[in-house]
Amino acid sequence: MLRGLDISDMLIIDRLELSFQPGLNVLTGETGAGKSILLDSLGFVLGWRGRADLVRQGAAQGEVTAWFDLVEGHPAHAILSEAGLPGGDELILRRINTVDGRKTAWINDRRCSGEVLRRLSETLVELHGQHDDRGLLNPRGHRLILDDFAGLDKAKAKCRAAWTEKGKAAKALAAAEAAMAMIREEEDFLRHAVAELDALSPEPGEEATLDTQRRAMQNAEKIRSDVVRAHEILSGQGAEAALSDALRWLDGAAEQAEGALEAPMAALSRALVELDDATAGISAAIEGLSFNPIELEDTEERLFAIRALARKHEVLADDLAAFADTLRGKLAALDAGDADLAQLGRDLAAAEAAYDAEAAHLTSARQKAAKALDEAVTAELAPLKMERAVFETQITADAPGPEGADAVAFTVATNPGAPSGPLNKIASGGELSRFLLALKVCLTKGQSGLTMIFDEIDRGVGGATADAVGRRLATLASDGQVLVVTHSPQVAALGAHHWRVEKRVAAGMTTSTVTPLPTPERVDEIARMLSGDTITEEARGAARALLAG
Repeated sequence: MLRGLDISDMLIIDRLELSFQPGLNVLTGETGAGKSILLDSLGFVLGWRGRADLVRQGAAQGEVTAWFDLVEGHPAHAILSEAGLPGGDELILRRINTVDGRKTAWINDRRCSGEVLRRLSETLVELHGQHDDRGLLNPRGHRLILDDFAGLDKAKAKCRAAWTEKGKAAKALAAAEAAMAMIREEEDFLRHAVAELDALSPEPGEEATLDTQRRAMQNAEKIRSDVVRAHEILSGQGAEAALSDALRWLDGAAEQAEGALEAPMAALSRALVELDDATAGISAAIEGLSFNPIELEDTEERLFAIRALARKHEVLADDLAAFADTLRGKLAALDAGDADLAQLGRDLAAAEAAYDAEAAHLTSARQKAAKALDEAVTAELAPLKMERAVFETQITADAPGPEGADAVAFTVATNPGAPSGPLNKIASGGELSRFLLALKVCLTKGQSGLTMIFDEIDRGVGGATADAVGRRLATLASDGQVLVVTHSPQVAALGAHHWRVEKRVAAGMTTSTVTPLPTPERVDEIARMLSGDTITEEARGAARALLAG
């Protein structure tokens, strides 16, 4: 609820302090007195986009401060929390506009952006008038208005969830189909490559093993003949035979040598033992160096085949086995693809059916609510002297979306038998005002704490009709707060709080002032509205009658 508004150096306002109250607040005054400037200033501090030249001539900057009472659970609290701004039961907005157009805003003494102000303003104030294109006159918002009237938040949440699941299912199917198409394009390659890899069946580490074996066999081929030749020299009739003969000859001469040959003979005996060990080792080496040339050929052939496949598929030789598993996985996916696609198709069909059911439920609920809204608006039109007018909420099929597949439009026919059409094209100015008022009364029942502003919504009506408009505004204000800019004495008389807006010229400077009116002064103001510049006693009497009524 708006509690106060301070304005400094805005247009023709030098300094203005206003305190508002719950109920119906009316602002009256001559045309051009500055009533619209109040709304421009309020829109400025709320972050609304409006005229740029707001700073009063001769001033360096203009400033507007507005403060609101926030009840517990007010949607503004969530926006403040999300923006990291301080909350509480009082909200203070302040915004400055410099003469060069720079704008700075604060919320509860914390700097903020104009975007946060605008989001916040949507929870604080509603502005309605004959040229309102932000609310009831905007067909794009009619479905949301109907949904709020019907209380469809939970049903819409279910529909949004179903729409999300439908989207996920469609995305999964599309991704699977795209993947299958890619796999099918390389099916021949996959089957040939897997067959080739399976035939070779390479194992991790096998390349290094084969390479070691190959080098060993190649080296053995080179050195085996030398080792055999050494073995022949040492064994048989070679060194071993010569040493044995030498030892035998020395043994025959030992007795006559008187011990001189004992040491040489012992050395020869040891040499024969070492020679025997060397010969045995060489024999073992020869055995180890023996290989089948076919085995070398087979080893080289497999080694080269593994390396060729690795180059072909641009992977490491040790990764060929894992690469083969990857290709087999693709083939398995291809072989099982039809079944998977069929299941994904069934999942999508189920998700679509679930969404269609939720959307149909929303359509049914909207159709039911539309009838109730039409009846409620019709009942409100009768007191506004439009009992012959027809209000109809039309629901037509629309492209499916997160909140169903319905388009909603408010249409009117001002006379029986006349064609119906869009609310903002069929009704005249006065009729439009009353349609908007009737709609607003129906849409705000059961709500409290609202601040609504009606800018000359009673224009074009007078007499009993104006009185009916005023009474509906008073009813609307009984559970909240309504600010009305009006030229109608009937509406002004029904206000719980009354301000007069005046334009004054002093020392060549034009300024606008706003004055709260006690009852005696209200009589004169309403009398002026009835009779013009010359206030007669008859006009005062009529004003008193309106105030008493």
